[in-house]
Amino acid sequence: MNVYDLRGRVAVVTGGANGIGFHAAKRLLESGASVSLWDHSTERLGEAASSLRATERTIDVQVVDVSVYEQVEEAAARVSSAFGHIDILVNSAGISGPFARCDEYPLDAWDRQLAVNLTGVFYCCRAVLPYMLRNGYGRVVNLSSMSGKEGNPMSSGYSASKAGVIALTKTLGKEYATTGVIVNCITPALIDTPMHRASLQRMPEALMHSLKAKIPMNRVGTPDEVAKMIAWLVSEDCSFSTGAAFDLSGGRATY
Repeated sequence: MNVYDLRGRVAVVTGGANGIGFHAAKRLLESGASVSLWDHSTERLGEAASSLRATERTIDVQVVDVSVYEQVEEAAARVSSAFGHIDILVNSAGISGPFARCDEYPLDAWDRQLAVNLTGVFYCCRAVLPYMLRNGYGRVVNLSSMSGKEGNPMSSGYSASKAGVIALTKTLGKEYATTGVIVNCITPALIDTPMHRASLQRMPEALMHSLKAKIPMNRVGTPDEVAKMIAWLVSEDCSFSTGAAFDLSGGRATY
């Protein structure tokens, strides 16, 4: 395993109780960082923290609904108070939605996906960036999706929210380009996570086959493969890339 030197760094990982967030947190811990796991599920947070403590690194947990700014702001303040600073933010919290055409798409599903997948990323950036700016250093990685670049049929809420994450990332990259704070995003194709497996239960079979067929490597990715890219993006080695969307698509991406 390539290990980036993150000793002394403090990372916040949203959606850190499972899936990509959990694997990212594990990778950062193995590279020497202290990690605060944020998730809305108290039970899952406890299980994740218990598992990660086997690495004998510093773990913090915060029960947070990223769509509620007051909770996000308070959690950021607690992490800063506990560790003295925040250097890394990985915005991995996200939800999928129903599969339906726009004219039949549930309004509440649209609202919830935008609230978690896009507004939640904005809230976390807004709350954490001041701590990074104070020290003149920071690394932010937002999890978007190939859906945000191409738009997947029957997924207007998810695709629109993830497209917004790309635009937000590009905006923040420009706003903070000279501050020492770097902001990038990752656009994965299908990744084998609990959310993906749950989506398979609802996804029309023809749509599932078409999405996988778009991947030249002819397989879905793994959370650990995403974590490897995150590890570089949050390290000091990532020094001249900001406001960028990094594809992790098995060759699917064409731009």
